[in-house]
Amino acid sequence: MKKFEGVLFITDLDGTLLKSDKTVSKKNINAIEYFKSEGGIFTFVTGRIPGGAKIVYDVVKPNAPCGCINGGGIYDFSTEQLLWSVNIPRDVLKLVEYIDNKIPDIGIEVNLYDKIYFCKQNDATEKHRTDEGFEMLTAHYNDIEETFSKVLLVDFNPENIEKAIELIKEYPDSDNFDYIRSDDVYFEILPKGVSKGKLLIKLAEILGIKIEKTIAVGDNDNDASMLEEAQIGIAVSNASEKAKDAADIITVSNEEDAIAKIIDELDKGNLII
Repeated sequence: MKKFEGVLFITDLDGTLLKSDKTVSKKNINAIEYFKSEGGIFTFVTGRIPGGAKIVYDVVKPNAPCGCINGGGIYDFSTEQLLWSVNIPRDVLKLVEYIDNKIPDIGIEVNLYDKIYFCKQNDATEKHRTDEGFEMLTAHYNDIEETFSKVLLVDFNPENIEKAIELIKEYPDSDNFDYIRSDDVYFEILPKGVSKGKLLIKLAEILGIKIEKTIAVGDNDNDASMLEEAQIGIAVSNASEKAKDAADIITVSNEEDAIAKIIDELDKGNLII
């Protein structure tokens, strides 16, 4: 039996596996290859849609399906198939329109599983689009007929994000959806009940792995549920307070090869699962 046989290692991407320049260090890549060679199952869970995560998948080469949309879907890049997903009801558009009317300069992105519509653009949506290499698709949110997975409110101005959060709190049907602040710039409207923690449970079920053999690593509020559900939840040192509170262990930062550090601790027997 190989050293990491049957162990599922799940990491967040931005701020965890990825450095601030959005690259993966050679040390992390080598450690992941070693982990897989010893029978470990390695993958990631991200807030990105599959198209936005493909560039990382090609570098890291997970040997299991990946989580996307902050827990809203499981995608198998090897077969290019969405294995499981939760869609957001179209009633969300009434909430989006309410926010749009109150904050006309806030960025609005409607995410499908294979593309993003940039419905209301600003500097933050443009940076998001260019950073992840998305095609410029524009449409009014009420005109999008396809099934979509989540809505992003995007703004460099923190006052606009805070105002949007307050508007959501006062909106009569706000309980029909879930919400997460995945970054200072992004506030996400998600299907009810979606989380990275629930996705971890679902993915382990699909792979036939016991929760007792899972490790999760993250840095932000949207990773907290995943850190709580995993047998060992690990926050990087640059993590938010909510993520740190949810974690069992705090390791080095994303700039210090955190994934390689964790795999090394597993290899040495200092971290036991």
